[in-house]
Amino acid sequence: MFKHILIATDGSELAERAAVQAFQLAKPLQAKLTAVMVTEPWLTMVAGATAEAFPYEEYEKAAAKDAAQGLAPISELAKKAELTCVTRHVKDHYPAEGIIAACKELDCDLIVMGSHGRRGLAKLFLGSEAMKVLTLSTVPVLICR
Repeated sequence: MFKHILIATDGSELAERAAVQAFQLAKPLQAKLTAVMVTEPWLTMVAGATAEAFPYEEYEKAAAKDAAQGLAPISELAKKAELTCVTRHVKDHYPAEGIIAACKELDCDLIVMGSHGRRGLAKLFLGSEAMKVLTLSTVPVLICR
């Protein structure tokens, strides 16, 4: 059935619950697991004092720190479930596109993710990242509430 499951996380509690569902599915199938956290590109359109206040190098450090903090709970949950879960930080992508790119690159055959990320009011105008992944994916997507 499924041989390599991609777990998409944004570091939220909902994403952790989705990871647990992925673990429960992967264990009997002996599927590989990879947890992915995507960080968005640095906004190069920012000008003036704002760009000086938050330079690219600082953004890269902050994004790496956020990704490490978001992926760490997934690793801990995998250890508790006696599973191996590789983690990967996908940089400079918007979430849905980064998830799809990682899925293709890693040759995953299932994406597991939570139904809502931390996207605030923008979600109302742009649609949820889960919906974008469902639309763009060529592999099955398991959306967990």
